[in-house]
Amino acid sequence: MLHALAKFIFFKILKWQFNGEFPEIRKCVVIVIPHTHWLDFPLGLIVRKVVNKEIHYIGKKSLFRTPYGWFFRWTGGTPVDRSKNQNIVDAVVEIFQKREVFRFALAPEGTRQKVKELRTGFYYIAKKANVPIVMVAFDFGKKRVKISEPLWTTDNMHLDFRKVRQFFKDVKGRIPELSYE
Repeated sequence: MLHALAKFIFFKILKWQFNGEFPEIRKCVVIVIPHTHWLDFPLGLIVRKVVNKEIHYIGKKSLFRTPYGWFFRWTGGTPVDRSKNQNIVDAVVEIFQKREVFRFALAPEGTRQKVKELRTGFYYIAKKANVPIVMVAFDFGKKRVKISEPLWTTDNMHLDFRKVRQFFKDVKGRIPELSYE
């Protein structure tokens, strides 16, 4: 039911399209770029239902308490306890190790402001968890969601990041001037 509703909203009302298909893999790091507006999150929830895959994210533990905790869990959220002496990379890798299915989505820009360099946490999570990176572009300029084939990290981070930059080249966010270059 939600899948059909999401497809109707995405294709008929919003008039967006897909370029690529979400790969049939159970574990991956999903990087979504550009992140320029709060509307990226609801669009992501719709896209998640259209591709009909469980896609997850993390949030601080306090968000998952009453009265909103059910919503964050229902939308794919997983609480992370930041009070522990554990870094986020290790915390997410631990989640990958415990779950059969975990497709971890994040915006590696780390903000909705203009950035020229991505944060590297997603890369280290993928490398340490031994999972691929799937790149997803929300291109408001062309009204399309572009999805990559899985990208496995190598021992050449510079070359891997060049592939990431190339995938997102010319993609425009909801606020174009804040888009990642």
